[in-house]
Amino acid sequence: MRVLEFKMERAGLVKVGDVVQVTEGSLPSSWYYMIEPAVAMSANIPLFERLKSKEGKIIDIRESDDVGFYLSVEFDE
Repeated sequence: MRVLEFKMERAGLVKVGDVVQVTEGSLPSSWYYMIEPAVAMSANIPLFERLKSKEGKIIDIRESDDVGFYLSVEFDE
């Protein structure tokens, strides 16, 4: 299992236990992932840590001190 963290700006878009689809974007030296349909976005991931699975399960949602929420998503890898 692999867990990635995603940043979500608005409350109530997903809940713990939801199975979500992610799409992959590329930058010159890293990857980033977005929970569809544009719910949350990951930080930049180094090229050698590319995600193999495109489906994950939300295992935790934490409200941040600044703006938004952080989602922990578990992928079967």
